Amino acid sequence: MKILVVDDEQSILDALQYSLGREGFEVVTATDSEDALQSFNEHHPDLIILDVMLPTRSGFEVCQLLRRRSNVPIIMLTAKGSEADRVVGLEIGADDYVTKPFNMRELIARVKSVLRRSSASAPVAGAVLKAGDLTLDPNRYEVSVGDTPLSLSPKEFELLRFLMEHPGQVFSRQTLLDRVWGEEKYIEERTVDVHIHWLREKIEPNPRKPKYLLTVRGVGYKFRG
Repeated sequence: MKILVVDDEQSILDALQYSLGREGFEVVTATDSEDALQSFNEHHPDLIILDVMLPTRSGFEVCQLLRRRSNVPIIMLTAKGSEADRVVGLEIGADDYVTKPFNMRELIARVKSVLRRSSASAPVAGAVLKAGDLTLDPNRYEVSVGDTPLSLSPKEFELLRFLMEHPGQVFSRQTLLDRVWGEEKYIEERTVDVHIHWLREKIEPNPRKPKYLLTVRGVGYKFRG
């Protein structure tokens, strides 16, 4: 499998290229945002390790650009360790978040874990899900409202898909974390609230008065088909 590593520190690029190479991965490197986007188009990596602090554009911006065109797994890499940075990275579609300085064995373990989850959650044959003018096609990995296609992050897609597959059932935040985020570390219950908020902004005619994604006070959320 091919991994694109994006970092402006050559020592980190060298260390990751060597360590990941020993694990059998093919490694492509980039040192800035433009190089990263070009390498992504040329090499079609299976996973991206993306530093937040990059020249010209931040890793957050690169992640957002990539999410508009691909669901490739992304692990954010940064010297910042604040909770706010971690939440931002996950909100915009990153699959995991590692803070520098990092343990190489742990990073490699996370790479393998993210790749396993990505493979397990890849679109499989299934019935098209519909509710009103909202349509989710698990085979094409597409969501639309009427004739308008929507751009969802991988986690937004999986969360919406799970809720649409269980219309009327109420799920706690912890249950949704377990079913959608699985074994990911450092994920808090409010992450579910954030993703529900963004989904409402995209699929609801009036996000302030949702017709699909309903809050059950004191319990969690449900999908009304």
